[in-house]
Amino acid sequence: MEKLKEEKLKKFGLHIKQLRTDLNLSQDNVALNSDKLIKATISDIENGKRNLSFTTLLDLAKGLGKHPKELLDFDFDLKT
Repeated sequence: MEKLKEEKLKKFGLHIKQLRTDLNLSQDNVALNSDKLIKATISDIENGKRNLSFTTLLDLAKGLGKHPKELLDFDFDLKT
């Protein structure tokens, strides 16, 4: 079960990194645009090392200039 959780976090992290790079933003830019995030947190999220809270998701969306639902708009399997 833990392995599946790690895989989902990594997949989400790759999705976030792709969104950020598509926007030509550095992790520093995202941190500056958000309310409370720091570069290390963004790096952990992108590398699948952080299981983020709802408020962190909101801060990340703000930092990317995206609606939070766009951060969750990627393929993942809820059944596993």
